[in-house]
Amino acid sequence: MGNLLSASALTDRLDSELVRYIVASGRQPGERLPSLEKLSVELKISIGKLREQLEVARVLGLVDVRPHTGIRVAEYNFLPAIRFSLLYALAKDPGQFDAFGELRNHVEAAFWHEAVARLTPQDHIHLKELVALAWAKLNGQPIQIPHAEHRSLHLAIFKRLENPFVKGLLEAYWEAYEAIGLNVYSDYQYLREVWTYHEGIVGAIAGGDAAEGHRLLLQHTSLLRYREQQPALAPTKRISADIT
Repeated sequence: MGNLLSASALTDRLDSELVRYIVASGRQPGERLPSLEKLSVELKISIGKLREQLEVARVLGLVDVRPHTGIRVAEYNFLPAIRFSLLYALAKDPGQFDAFGELRNHVEAAFWHEAVARLTPQDHIHLKELVALAWAKLNGQPIQIPHAEHRSLHLAIFKRLENPFVKGLLEAYWEAYEAIGLNVYSDYQYLREVWTYHEGIVGAIAGGDAAEGHRLLLQHTSLLRYREQQPALAPTKRISADIT
């Protein structure tokens, strides 16, 4: 640890006077920044350049800009930065989703035991409720795709991790999942297989068998790859979010 750069040296590497100012000033999330006019004088740069830097900081989720409340420092969140880059990659080549999905699968598997150990009995109840809601949609008339429950269940398992980078990466996966349309059109049998695994995973978590939950998770994450390799099925075997 002794060879790490100092905080000031790391700050100097940030290619933005505004961001360097935020770090050096020690402002905490929720604290307000001076007006652009005052910052322009203090930082000795034009308001036009400041506006450009402010927009970059906003896109990266570093600041919150709202009418009447001004510019405030935001709570650090890895998601905005990774989401922007990921959506750009998918726009260039949707096939990149496979590569990011592999990364997400490895991250979930690697942090599984730590994440599950932090869950509370109330969390277990919430996970069971999500499973029940999903089955109600799949067994209902009309059938509905339980995408919201799918996303919520996976993120809920890892929500108590104190690692913003892991959580941001996992959230970005679901942003990408929705961006390429995997949430709006699905094979009904595939969905039933997915939620059978989910039910088993949640049962293992609630029963204190993290190892069994981990085994089921690894099997479950292979289903998406299998789904993408299958030929198109007859319309009667597929459901769309449009029917909800």
